[in-house]
Amino acid sequence: MTEPEIFRRAVGTLKSVRHRPEIELTEVRPPQRLAPWAYALTAEVTGPSDELSTGRLVLLHDPDGDEAWGGVLRVVAYVRVELDHELASDPLLPEVGWSWLTEALEQSGARFTALGGTVTQTSSARFGDIAGPARTDDLELRASWTALDGELAEHGTAFYELMATAVGLPPVGVTMFGQRS
Repeated sequence: MTEPEIFRRAVGTLKSVRHRPEIELTEVRPPQRLAPWAYALTAEVTGPSDELSTGRLVLLHDPDGDEAWGGVLRVVAYVRVELDHELASDPLLPEVGWSWLTEALEQSGARFTALGGTVTQTSSARFGDIAGPARTDDLELRASWTALDGELAEHGTAFYELMATAVGLPPVGVTMFGQRS
């Protein structure tokens, strides 16, 4: 079966997005049963304090539309970031994490509807003979939204900005103290 034009255009515009050099991208096999057409990539970035953020961006396309989506193109984002314990103990962290996404979408100019998702904080403590740090704290953001058309460059830009914000990278063009080259 030939890919629908709107899907080809959407994938093409996602691939055309210039991203920060700190973000490593890899195309991966997309989920197979969520929609007739799908595209996926993973992203990884390390922040200035060595926090690691990993993510996945998935584009789903159903030419017949999906009632729950309210359209034919659904963008799914997953981001996981390591946190320092002090930040992880902030009771407003889930709201702050969600604002990273909504602000990135707004600032990029992405056209969308039906945004929804979750933000989850996790803390793990290791005991006995298990390798790794004694304690880890993470934040996971899972979200999806319906793109209003096949021009997804702004959606990709928002995802990359979300990844950068999650690890504390400064905005493009801003240098943090101690990072002179």
